[in-house]
Formats: sequence, C-alpha cells, structure tokens
Amino acid sequence: MSYPNDSIRDGVARWATRRHFIKDCSLGLAGMWMGASATGQASAMESGGHDGRGVHFPPRAKRVIFLHMAGAPSQLELFDYKPDLQLLDGKECPASFLEGKRFAFIQGVPKMLGPQFPFKQCGESGAWVSDRLPEFQSVADKVCFIKSMQTTQFNHAPAQLLLHTGNQNLGSASFGAWTMYGLGSENENLPGFIVLVSGGKTPSAGKSVWGSGFLPSVHQGVQCRSKGDPVLYLSNPDDVSRQQRRRALDAIERINRATFEESGDPEVLTRISQYEMAFRMQTHATDAFDLSQETVATHEAYGTQPGQESFANNCLLARRLAERDVRFIQLFHWGWDSHGAGAAEALNAGFTDRCNEVDRPMTALLKDLEQRGLLEDTLVVWGGEFGRTPMRENRGGKEMKLIGRDHNPGGFTMWLAGGGVKPGISFGETDEIGYEAVRDKVSPHDLHATLLHTLGIDHKRLTYFTQGLPQRLSNVTQPSRVVEEILS
Repeated sequence: MSYPNDSIRDGVARWATRRHFIKDCSLGLAGMWMGASATGQASAMESGGHDGRGVHFPPRAKRVIFLHMAGAPSQLELFDYKPDLQLLDGKECPASFLEGKRFAFIQGVPKMLGPQFPFKQCGESGAWVSDRLPEFQSVADKVCFIKSMQTTQFNHAPAQLLLHTGNQNLGSASFGAWTMYGLGSENENLPGFIVLVSGGKTPSAGKSVWGSGFLPSVHQGVQCRSKGDPVLYLSNPDDVSRQQRRRALDAIERINRATFEESGDPEVLTRISQYEMAFRMQTHATDAFDLSQETVATHEAYGTQPGQESFANNCLLARRLAERDVRFIQLFHWGWDSHGAGAAEALNAGFTDRCNEVDRPMTALLKDLEQRGLLEDTLVVWGGEFGRTPMRENRGGKEMKLIGRDHNPGGFTMWLAGGGVKPGISFGETDEIGYEAVRDKVSPHDLHATLLHTLGIDHKRLTYFTQGLPQRLSNVTQPSRVVEEILS
C-alpha cells in the first residue's frame, strides 16, 4: 500500500507486526501458510498488496490532463468526416445496420442522417475538422486523432466507468488513482489528482470515475472549484487564525493516532493525511486557483471570466496546476448527450453551444502549454465515452423534430497531444458511414496501456492484489496492448 509520509508508513508497519497477527488472523499462522501456498504469492496473505510501482522505463510524460466530454460528442459532426453518409441522408436505414444491435433510443426503422455541419482539411496533416471548432482547426497539426475507438458499453454510466477505471462496474480504481498509486505526487502542497467539473452536472457515473476503488483512498481525486474557495470550507472561519487551526489539527491528529493504535485501520492514517493536506492547501491552493494573476491577453486567449465555473476557467486552471507539477488533472464537461429530446442536447440546437464552450479554451490550452515548454512532457487527452450512430434517433418509432443521434459503442474519435505522442497524424479508421471501427481498433484497455506507457509504466507490472487477483488498470481478463504506432 502507499502512504504519504514515513511516519504513516512506520505506523502501519508497527500495527501490522503487533496487531495483525493477534487480532485479525483468526486462522493463525497455519491459515496464512495455507493461503500463501495456494496462491504462491506472499501478497495473498494481505488484504491488499502492490507490485510494479515507480517508472519502468524513461517516461515521455510527467503528467496528464484528461478532458472528458461527458455525454459523448458526435464524432460525425466533429472529426470523422464521412461524405458517403451525406449521400444517404434521409434514406431508410438498411435492416443489416440494425440486426443484432442494441440501442438506447432507436425504435423501428430510423432514417440515415448525414453530417450536419461542413468540414475542412486543416494544416499540413490535412486532418478533417468540423466548422463547429474553428479555433481548434489551427492546432490540428499538434494532435493525434484516434478514429477507431471502440467500447463494449452503450449506456453512459457503464461506458464512463469503463473508460476511466477499466471496468464497467463500480468498485475499480480510476486512471488518475492508478497514476497516483504508481508514481505518487511531485507537489506535497497540492493533491496529486485534481478534478474540475463544468456544464452544471457531474458525469452520469458520478464521482466513481475519479475514485480510488480498491486502492487506498489517499489516491482518489480531489474535486476542486474554479469559483470561490477551491475546496469547500478551505478558508478559516472568521476570528480563527492559522495558528489556532494548527493547534486544533494537532489535537485531532493525536486522537486519530490513538484510534489507529486501537483499530489498526489504515484509513485513519489517510484521514490524518487529508487534514494535513487541507492545512497546506490553505496557502498553496488559494494561489494556484487565483486566476486574477493571469494577464489580460491570457484571459482573452482562453475566454475566461474569473469567478465563474466554466470549462474555459478549468482549462486555464489545468495549465496552472500543470506548472505546479500536479500529476493528474481531470476535467469533465457535461452536456454532450446529442439526443433529439431537447434543445440543450440536439445537434441542431445545443450541440453548437457545447462546441463554443470548449473550442477556444482547449485550443488555448494546447498553445499555452507549448509556449511554456510544458506540452512536451504533459499528455493531453480529449474524448467522450462512446460515439454516435450514423442513423437518426427516433423514439416510439417516430421521427423527432429536433435532430439527435443515438449511442454508438462501435466507433468514435479521441485525440491526444504532447507527452510523447506523434503530432499531426490520424490513427485507425471507421467504415464509410462512421458506424464501426474497421482498422486498427483501440479499446479503452488499449488506451490505458498506452497512456501508462507514456508515463514510463508497464501496464502489466503495475498491479494491486485484491479480490483474489493482481488487478490492473488495463484489465487482467481482456487482452490489451500499447498502441506503439502513435508514440514518437
């Protein structure tokens, strides 16, 4: 297990030798010997164990900024240009496209739906980018498009869990938590895994997508805000000084340590660590989250407005956190569920608003990181949890006035930039209508293996023993590979 400082680790060691054998091993040494013999691993004697922590080879990236568009944007309106689909627009969907498929909202026989917006080729790479992202068109040569992503899940929460934890079910550790578990933090005054949310709602899967799962809870993401205190109640109450706060924390720590000596529960030590981190954050987080320190030109580039909770503010905060060596920075922007159920989601209504919210800030983030020499060792990841169908959504077998596309796990696009990824390339391909990935398919587990590789981690070696198996992010039961073709 991982602990934030020597005193906590030593405390666990004292507990393990003094109390574990007496209090918790009901079968005694004989039972432990049998368990170890049955598995052939010493870690079978523990409730949790670890292997392969630290870097295994020189890393390309030191940190990750993951931009998740919660709700799954349509690749057919952004990056996966399909002129053949335009020719099919309005025609009845062939039965072969529907047989054996599961849909969230398509019923009966839908009509095909061509791209709703114009595309243009951009830069020297000639990447196709929709006119909904005019600013992003200028940085197309800086990114690597993966156009052959596939997932096994067609509903939001399970697909988000699979993308971020490697498992569609609750209880597994998120990518950010695995990164913290494997590499630790380079900044002792800020959390190593920080989460920022915009769009008015959290993802469908809730906070589990940045949770620690079966890993020690010290590795879970810390949700912060771009408005007010970065963390609720971070500021001292009126008439309470920092010295008084320090004395109160010292008293609480003595109580918690006594509790630990009695119970031996490592989570008590996590609680101590969190109190201490909160105390240090009162100074350092306030500085890191103070956007008023930025120039007028920077605010103009990102489209930020200090005092608001927005994707633009969060992108600028991501750069400021990257400068301070925060290991994993996770941004969630809600509202991309492109159905025809309402103006907030439909392709002919709210979709353009979502594009306007992200286009300028994510473009500014890439340029800003590059100008500051940070893009080289910062891996930026962008994408949703699945794609969208080439046929029009209908509900109750009736065509809807507002235009939407249904969930499509068969093919979607993500892009990566910086951190040892080849710029200006497109990898993989979907069929002529963008329905299924047909070449160089990439699963969420392949993506995890590749992202860990950029951080210098062999995905097969970073494990945690629990539930009878040495669990890993890239999944122990499904094949996964590092997508070497996209790495520089």
